[in-house]
Amino acid sequence: MGIMKPLGGEVAVRMDAPPEEVWALVSDVTRIGEFSPETFEAKWTHGATGPAVGARFKGHVKRNGVGPTYWTPCTVTRCTPPGVGSEAVFEFSVGLDANPINNWGYRIAPAGEGSVVTEYFRLTPAWYVRGYWLLLGRLRAKTNERGMRTTLERMKGALDK
Repeated sequence: MGIMKPLGGEVAVRMDAPPEEVWALVSDVTRIGEFSPETFEAKWTHGATGPAVGARFKGHVKRNGVGPTYWTPCTVTRCTPPGVGSEAVFEFSVGLDANPINNWGYRIAPAGEGSVVTEYFRLTPAWYVRGYWLLLGRLRAKTNERGMRTTLERMKGALDK
């Protein structure tokens, strides 16, 4: 049996903003529509008002920027602000709690007076997701990586002074 490629990808961009400013932006899911080519809005749900492990929100997605359009439930799975660990992390699962489809996240590492911000996704390794990835993974990975680069470059434009 061959080695399966990782079910995911990542893109990193250097920003001239300190980790605290980047964190405030990436962990405010209500602002994602300003930056993402696919997710054009998000709202905190189930009483959540901000980032915390277990906080829920829903994202309004226009797949590939053209459709279909749908709402997707999300749950914050990692929430480490700057100064708590060696790098800040904001990560969330997409899908229902019992069956998340994937995880998306941001790692923020200090770099001089700025930050290196890495956006990433990792698909759940369930058999049906592995099957999808085997058939369409290369195309979807390229689409996701283009979308992550667009998102990060737009965030950079909003943050860089």
